[in-house]
Amino acid sequence: MLYEIHMLKNYPPVNLNRDESGAPKSCMFGGTTRGRVSSQCLKRSWRTSPLLAQTIGVEHLGIRTRKLPQLVAEKLTEMGVNREYIDAVFPKISGFGNKDGTENKDGNYTAQIIFYAPEDIQAVAESIYETLKDCQSLKEVKGLKAKELQEAVKGAQNRPITLDMALFGRMVTSNAFRDVEASMQVAHAISTNKLNMESDYFTAMDDLLSGDTVEEKGSAMIGDTDYNSACYYSYASLDTDILMANLKDTPDAAQIVKVAIPALIRTMALTNPSGKQNSFAGNVLPSAILIECKEEKVPVSMVNAFVRPIKPEAANDYDLVKGSIEALVRQVDSVQSSFGLAVKYRLWFCPAPYSIVPECEATVCQTLPELVEQVAGTLA
Repeated sequence: MLYEIHMLKNYPPVNLNRDESGAPKSCMFGGTTRGRVSSQCLKRSWRTSPLLAQTIGVEHLGIRTRKLPQLVAEKLTEMGVNREYIDAVFPKISGFGNKDGTENKDGNYTAQIIFYAPEDIQAVAESIYETLKDCQSLKEVKGLKAKELQEAVKGAQNRPITLDMALFGRMVTSNAFRDVEASMQVAHAISTNKLNMESDYFTAMDDLLSGDTVEEKGSAMIGDTDYNSACYYSYASLDTDILMANLKDTPDAAQIVKVAIPALIRTMALTNPSGKQNSFAGNVLPSAILIECKEEKVPVSMVNAFVRPIKPEAANDYDLVKGSIEALVRQVDSVQSSFGLAVKYRLWFCPAPYSIVPECEATVCQTLPELVEQVAGTLA
């Protein structure tokens, strides 16, 4: 089954996802500049959301880090390995992930950032533990090669992985871990309207300045922050067959998937990227959600609903959100009538004050909990 999630979110002034200059990311689409939030940013906000962890359990979530030496050292300590042996082998673990197996210059970190399941960390620790048991002296431990330690870790192809890894995938260059094909495709969210970049000029005042003299007047600091305000369309597709194949070695995989997919959709709806939130507090809820479930796996983004940027005008009551929802609905109806793609379930949620529904057949949900419940029902 292929699940496709389409979502509209209207943001106030925000800087959710910055480029190298600190400005909100943007792109060209339909010949005009649009606001953009990268797929990497969206996936991280969902993957690290407490909402997802609370529903499926932290034990089903991995960790992406360069601190493998530290994690393995903690395991070796729990196993009762001599502290001197741990300190000697510690920098060698930094070679994990390097194709040639050489140690990283900074032995506290691996050169690559890698996505680990708890079982991956445990497997590395157990393999090194067995190697250290055969060492007769500290000198022998210091003589171990990082490449040899990496090659000694077995069982990567049959080792369980976490749900987030099964969803978003993993690419590694080490045989100690296995590559995982992502079961979920996530598009960069783009604004439905033309982007107008703005800048917030700000000053920071010194609380102890009296203002009585020239030296005691003025601001202590002057700066500026770029921001924009836009309605964003986001799209993602999830292939449940690939997801199940990824979780083939995970106990109770089928039950995990039944819980995870509704939980993921709820998380996508209620979670926002964390960029500059302390400065802008751009925490919003979706204005519309469309979910399509297909047995014939033909993923279709509805992004071309917005190839002509939406403008607040008389036709949509000068409402950007209403215009965006209407454009999305027209695109859904057009795709359905023109291409006749088989959709097993189509779920639509558009909260008040917008009572807009597609003309094509769809189950209209009045609340987000109802939508999540309907998604769970498709997995029964």
